Amino acid sequence: MSRLSKLYEAMETLRKEGLPVDEDLEKKANELEEDIIKKEILPVLSKTIEPALQPVKRELVLVVDYVPGQPLSVHLSRKRNFAVELTDAKEMILAPEVTHRKQTSRSNENIERGPIKALSVTFPDGTIIAEKNAVDTFVKVVKRIGVAEVRRVVELHNLKFCKVPVLSNRKDAKYGKSQKDLGNGWFLITHSNNQMKGKFINRISKELDLNLIVNLDE
Repeated sequence: MSRLSKLYEAMETLRKEGLPVDEDLEKKANELEEDIIKKEILPVLSKTIEPALQPVKRELVLVVDYVPGQPLSVHLSRKRNFAVELTDAKEMILAPEVTHRKQTSRSNENIERGPIKALSVTFPDGTIIAEKNAVDTFVKVVKRIGVAEVRRVVELHNLKFCKVPVLSNRKDAKYGKSQKDLGNGWFLITHSNNQMKGKFINRISKELDLNLIVNLDE
């Protein structure tokens, strides 16, 4: 059994036995988990990936988006210095709480909804995402691109719907019901019409050189 498996098993045993797992213990367990991943998992990944990249003659950044229970997603990104963010961050910093003014009839937060099936997105490999409703399409597209990649663009350009960051680690007091859980503490706000969703996906596509084709069928 690996050290990581032993750690997970130990924490699960404590919870099952009703022993207190306080914030301090949880923090120490998270730090140990991160240390094990850095020292034991990442070196194995490096040895596996390096031979495959030897024919490549340009600098690049590969972003691996791993969600337990889901297929591994690997994306090519522009070369950017975000390694510090991934290696030095010890804990997630909660986004500031958004203060909303009292809504009036003229408020720009009143969003005119689009047709329920109006949004579809085509990827360069021919994959088409067109779910039964635009919200599900929006969520699935963001997951396919990769939460980490989308989050970088959102934070870099301060992209928001209704004053709320499109990707945030805080449930908004007013629009929390429209924030979809993407895992690992991140939420995608979907309180927007189809044109806004399409515009956002196009912005992400442009920033990450994804060459996505966004269709809004009225």
